[in-house]
Amino acid sequence: MNKHFKKNAFLTAALVSTALTSGAAMAMSDAKVGVWGDDQSVSDGTVTAKKIMAEKNGWLVVHRTDEAMKPGPVVGHAPIKKGKNMDVAAILTEEVESGEMLMLMVHSEDGGMKTGIFEYTLGAKEDGPIRQDGNLVMKVITAQ
Repeated sequence: MNKHFKKNAFLTAALVSTALTSGAAMAMSDAKVGVWGDDQSVSDGTVTAKKIMAEKNGWLVVHRTDEAMKPGPVVGHAPIKKGKNMDVAAILTEEVESGEMLMLMVHSEDGGMKTGIFEYTLGAKEDGPIRQDGNLVMKVITAQ
């Protein structure tokens, strides 16, 4: 083998390795557990999370909140599946006014009496909030 061939083979291998590593890193960041959403109108009686990444089946739960950023009463929920969920809409069960802050939170499907039935009440363990690195998996938005 000549010297140029070895050099080109090495550079090609390095570029392929970098591309594969970058692709894996992008796939990993896409798989990170989280909730993505924006401020939005609630005039149609729903709140939508743009994207949710979940480790297992569970719930998108809409809590009232305020500047203290503590989850308050539940005002809506919708089922989510393990993995990537897009445009998840929760029907509001109470009136929400423009300007109110809402916390979009991921809850589990654990500990309740029935699978597929949302059984959480504020402070309960059934179908309760999940945590990632000790933090609630949530996004705060403002109703428009």
